[in-house]
Amino acid sequence: MAIKSFQGARKQQQSSSEEIPFKVRDVMSKDLITFKPEQSVEEVIDTLIRNKISGGPVVNDKNELVGVISEGDCLKQISESRYYNMPMESDTVEKRMIKDVETIDGNMNVLDAANKFLESRRRRFPIVEDGKLIGQISQKDILKVAMELKGHTWK
Repeated sequence: MAIKSFQGARKQQQSSSEEIPFKVRDVMSKDLITFKPEQSVEEVIDTLIRNKISGGPVVNDKNELVGVISEGDCLKQISESRYYNMPMESDTVEKRMIKDVETIDGNMNVLDAANKFLESRRRRFPIVEDGKLIGQISQKDILKVAMELKGHTWK
């Protein structure tokens, strides 16, 4: 007597006609709030609060990425200013920003970008092309894509 399969007929996966964004460039934010190296830290704090963001890229006049400034960098400024009793107006973004900035390639797969976020413990990555800042991807951007992919295979 032969063994019968109890699995039943397999359904073919339907190919979706809409394209699912898999590349970082498809889901990155392009309309960015950027800062200039000569701006005061007070201006940055005001912009961060007003726009409900936690940081942003710092670019020069040619839109080249020169650093990143975050809430943490601003907190350090406030703390040191208070400790040394120094006015905050004298500090610029250039003095407080992180200059060694890690970027992500716009052609990277979104799921690979998610792994890079986990490995680096960063909240956002700028995307640079031909030396110019073209966008930024955040952990939240990755989460949005993951929710769109829910129900699809991860291949």
